[in-house]
Amino acid sequence: MTDRKFGRGALALISALAVAGPAAMLPVPAAAYVFSNVRIEGNQRIEPATIISYLDIPRGQNVSGGDLNAAMQRLQNSGLFETVTLDPSGGTLVVRVAEYPTINAIAFEGNKRLKDENLTEIVKSQSRRVFSPAQAEADAAEISRVYASEGRLAARVDPKIIRRSGNRVDLVFEIREGEVTEIERIGFVGNRAFSDQRLRNVLQTKQAGFLRTFIKRDTFAPDRLPVDEKLLTDFYRSRGYADFRVQAVAPEVARERDAFYITYQIQEGPRYTFGNVTTISEVPGVDAADFNAQNRVRPGAVYSPTTIDTTIRRMEAVAIQKGLNFVNIEPRITRNPRNQTLDLTFALTRGQRVFVERIDIEGNTTTLDEVIRRQFNTVEGDPFNQREIRNSAERLRALGYFADVQAESRPGSGSDQVIVDVNVEEQPTGSLNFGVSYGVSTGVGFNASLSERNFLGRGQELNLSFAAGADNQSSGITFVEPYFLGRNLKARGQIWYNTTDQYNADYNTRSVGFLTGLEFPISQNGRLELRYKLSKDTLFDVDPIAVDPDTGYLDGSSPILYLEQGGFFRSSLGYTYSYDSRVAGIDPLNSYRFSLTQDFAGLGGDVKSVTTGFYGGIESRAWRESVTFLGEAEMGAVHMLDDQNSRFLDRYTGNGKIRGFEPNGIGPRDNDAPNEDALGGNYFWAVRGEMRFPVGLPEEYGIAGGLFADAGSVWGLDNTAGYQGEVDDSMHVRAAVGASIFWTTPVGPLRFNFSHAVAKEDYDLEQNFDLTLSTKF
Repeated sequence: MTDRKFGRGALALISALAVAGPAAMLPVPAAAYVFSNVRIEGNQRIEPATIISYLDIPRGQNVSGGDLNAAMQRLQNSGLFETVTLDPSGGTLVVRVAEYPTINAIAFEGNKRLKDENLTEIVKSQSRRVFSPAQAEADAAEISRVYASEGRLAARVDPKIIRRSGNRVDLVFEIREGEVTEIERIGFVGNRAFSDQRLRNVLQTKQAGFLRTFIKRDTFAPDRLPVDEKLLTDFYRSRGYADFRVQAVAPEVARERDAFYITYQIQEGPRYTFGNVTTISEVPGVDAADFNAQNRVRPGAVYSPTTIDTTIRRMEAVAIQKGLNFVNIEPRITRNPRNQTLDLTFALTRGQRVFVERIDIEGNTTTLDEVIRRQFNTVEGDPFNQREIRNSAERLRALGYFADVQAESRPGSGSDQVIVDVNVEEQPTGSLNFGVSYGVSTGVGFNASLSERNFLGRGQELNLSFAAGADNQSSGITFVEPYFLGRNLKARGQIWYNTTDQYNADYNTRSVGFLTGLEFPISQNGRLELRYKLSKDTLFDVDPIAVDPDTGYLDGSSPILYLEQGGFFRSSLGYTYSYDSRVAGIDPLNSYRFSLTQDFAGLGGDVKSVTTGFYGGIESRAWRESVTFLGEAEMGAVHMLDDQNSRFLDRYTGNGKIRGFEPNGIGPRDNDAPNEDALGGNYFWAVRGEMRFPVGLPEEYGIAGGLFADAGSVWGLDNTAGYQGEVDDSMHVRAAVGASIFWTTPVGPLRFNFSHAVAKEDYDLEQNFDLTLSTKF
C-alpha cells in the first residue's frame, strides 16, 4: 500500500534539519583539521565536482570547525540535498549526502472550481525536476491566493509526496476549496449627498443577492478595494467635491468565514463651484489672450477635473501651434470655504527643456508596434509632455486590446533626454457569440456572430453576423480599418443580406448590398462620415386582389403595393455628421448627441431621391442621480427626383419609433384593400421621453422601473390611388404612454413594456405589452 510520508510536518522537519543539522551532527574539535582527500558517498545525480565546489575546503591546509560548519551550510542551502553530514576520518573528509528525490508527477486532488490545467500553470514545481520543499510550500500558498481572489478565503492547500522507486516522488496538492465568502453588505459612513444605494452603484464590487449563484462580483477580492476607492473618488470629484477622500475601508469577515461586511468611511467635504477663472502668462513674450480663448471653465459651474483637463489640452494645442514647445499650463486653485467656490488660474510657465529620446514598447505579443505608437501624439525627438503621455496611455486602454497599460518615463542618455517605457498586457479581443432574442411581435430569434476587434494585431475590426427570427433573417460582414492610410480615418466596408417573410403583412422583402465609407473627426466631439452604398431592394409576393375560392371573400393587397413590387437598384452617396458630448465627458450628469444624415441616390441605379434624417438625444440625472431622464427626437424625409414615385422600400414604416404599436402598425393604409397592409410614408417624426428610477429593491438585484411617453407620425405618399379611392396619407398624430420594468438578469437584460395608446387611428395595430430579451452565451 502506498505510503504518503510527506506533509507540512515533514516539510518543517527537513527545514529544521537544514538549520540544526551542522550543530547536531558535527563535533567541534579542539585542534584544526588537515585533509588530503575528500570522499563523497550517497550522490547519484550530482557530480562530485559540484559537491566539492560547494564545500570549498582547501587540501593540505588547516581547517577549523567553523570552516566545516560553513561548508555544511553551503551544501544544505544549495537545495540539492535532503540530508548532509561531514565526517572527518584522519586525513580524509567523508561527505555523506542524500539527494532530494526527482518529481515523477504532479497531481491535484479535491479541486472542482479550478481545473488541473489551470492549476498546472500556477505551480512552479515541475515533473522531472528536483523536488524542493520550499517551492512546494510556495506553490500551495499561490494556489490558496488564487482561490482567495475568487472569494474562497477558507480554501486550504496541503502539499504531500508519495515515495516511488528510484528516488522519485509524486507531488500531490490536496485541496479543500471551501465555500465562497460573499459580501453580505456594503455600507458607507459620512455620506450625506448620495445614498448608500447610489454609491454602491459606483463600485465594481457588489453585494450578494438572490442571484448570488450567477453574480461573480459579490465575492470579496482585496485587489478590487483600491479600484473601488478610485471609482468613489472620481465619482465625487467629478460632481464638485474637490476635498473628497476615503478615510478608511474596513472589511470584516464573519466568524464562520462565509461572509464579508465592508464599510467605507468617507469625507465628502463641501460641493464647490468655480469662482474667478483667469489665464496669466509668466513666460516673456507669450500673450495669455490666445490661450484664454480656449478656456472652457465657466464661473458658477460645478467643479469638475475633466473640464480643467479639457481646457489644458486645448491650451497645450495652441502652444504647439505657436511652436512654444516648453510652455506648461499649470492650474492653480484657491479655495474659498466661506462661499464654497474655487478660484482657478491657468498659468503659462516655462518648463524644463526635455526631449523624448525614444519610446520602448514591451508586452505586445500580438498587437503590432505601429498600432500602439499611433495612439501617441509624441514621437522620438519631440518635447516631452507628461500629460500627453498619460492621455496616450488612456487612449490605449480605451481600445480594449489590453488588460493593462502602463506608460512611465525614465532618464535617458543625457540630462535633457527621457525614455518612455510602455508596458502592455494583451487580452483576448475576439469572440464567438451565440444568442437568443425574444419579442412579443417578432417571436423567438437566434443569432450568431464572430467578431475580432484587433484583427491580425493591426487594430482592425472584423465582424460576421447571422440572425434569424420567425419572420425575418439578416446576415452581414463588416470590416473596419480605424487608421486608413496611416491617418485618423476610419474606413468601413459592409455587405448585407436581409429578408422579411410576411412581417405582419402579406408581402415579402429582400435587400442585398454593400457600403463603403470614411469617417474622420472635424472637432473634439464631432465626426463626419462620407459613404457610398449600392443595394438591390426587392418587394415580392404581393397578393393581387382576387376572390378566395375557399371563403368567397376578397383577398389581396392594395394596388399601390402591387404596382411597386419588383427589384430596384439603389446607388447613393451620403454623409452623416454626428456630435456626442460623451466623447469629452465634461458633464457627468448631462450628455447629449445629435446627427444629421443625407443620402443622394441617382449615381446610376433605378432610384433617384434625396433622403434626409435627423436625430437628437439628451440624457440627464437628477435627485442625487437616482433618476435618469432620457429625451429623443427623430425625423426623416424622402424626396423623389425626376418625377419618380416613392416605393415601399424607399419609405418609412415607423417601426421601432413609437412604442405601443406593432411593427408596420401605423402610417398610411389602404382601408378598402382586403388585407389593409401598411403602405409606409415619405415622412416621419417621433419624440420619446423616458424616466428610469429605482423601485426600492437592492441594486444587486438589477431591477428598476420606468415611465415613458411617445408621440409621432408617418405620412405622405406620391401615389394615393387605392383600391376604391384615395388613400388618406395625412399626418395623423399617434401617441402612447406606458410603464416599464427593467431587469438585468444573468442571461441578459429583460425589459417589460406595458403601454396604452392615447392617440391613434381606427386601423392602427396597437400593442399593449412587449417583452424583449437579448443575451449571449
